[in-house]
Amino acid sequence: MRIALETPDQPEVIALIDELDAYQKPLYPAESHHGIPIDVLCRPNVIFAVARDAGGAAVGCGAIVLEREYGELKRMFTRPTHRGRGIAGALLRLLESEAQRRGCAQFMLETGHLQPEALALYERCGYRRRGPFGDYAEDPNSVFMGKAITPARLHHP
Repeated sequence: MRIALETPDQPEVIALIDELDAYQKPLYPAESHHGIPIDVLCRPNVIFAVARDAGGAAVGCGAIVLEREYGELKRMFTRPTHRGRGIAGALLRLLESEAQRRGCAQFMLETGHLQPEALALYERCGYRRRGPFGDYAEDPNSVFMGKAITPARLHHP
């Protein structure tokens, strides 16, 4: 498995995001779907990572959109055939690490209440439930979570 920062506008990655939408959209009403399009994922303030299997096929992805005061986790997805192997956790660690390197120390996310596997992953990774943030409004279909990272201290000789 190889996880690296890549661009989201690759056909294989677009197919992954289409799979994510096909999974999520039937679960929730349209007003509760908060996916963002590929062109937004290609902006300079977005960190995007792709997990690839040994053959180089894209099997997972995720993004952090860097806002002024926090980074928002978006478009996290692992193909069902590759779940249970730690891919999502590894994607999340890489995204958080890169965001932290760019000065981000607070992470937020919105996910659906009908996705217990996602909720469990985020809780294992230190995210805690909180209220809406940014432009989100209270929504019975949404679970909002956040995590603060202690900035790494620089050591000077």
